[in-house]
Amino acid sequence: MIEKMEILISCMFLLVAAVCRPVAACTTTAEAGKTTSADTLILCRACGHELASSSDTIATVHSRMALSGRNDTLPGGRRVHVQTFENPHGLQFEVVTFRRADVDKRWPAERHFSWFPGFSWTMASCPRCRTHLGWAFQPNSWPATITPSAFESSDQTFLALVIDRLLREDFASSLLITPKSFIR
Repeated sequence: MIEKMEILISCMFLLVAAVCRPVAACTTTAEAGKTTSADTLILCRACGHELASSSDTIATVHSRMALSGRNDTLPGGRRVHVQTFENPHGLQFEVVTFRRADVDKRWPAERHFSWFPGFSWTMASCPRCRTHLGWAFQPNSWPATITPSAFESSDQTFLALVIDRLLREDFASSLLITPKSFIR
């Protein structure tokens, strides 16, 4: 009789725990799905515009002009190379290189003061809010003004975007709090 009571009480505790906490269980499952994703969106920190995905990063673009460089890991294990550069005015920027991103490029490209020898640069900004996000680089041998499709289709072009002006979607989502009125 005592064994049946203990089993019944154990079952009651399990049932109560399952019924009273469904939102927490769903939230945990949803969050686990996001963090295990190998690809996350990269957003403009100023307006939230979707710029690129983490799979668009390139870790192989290194410059001898960098003041420093370090390796970092994005969610899902994607490795990126972060480089610190200084412009002629003494401002320093930590950048990550991307193969492609949804940014506006402002041609003509400039050959002077390039952080990547052999490449010309042009400003890259958010197409929604116009925030300066970084720079687009193309080979010096190219014309100073090219079409966006020529830039995007080439494997010789890349973008260097400033880390402080970017936001990972999974991080932005973690800042959202479910109101208590929705929990019960």
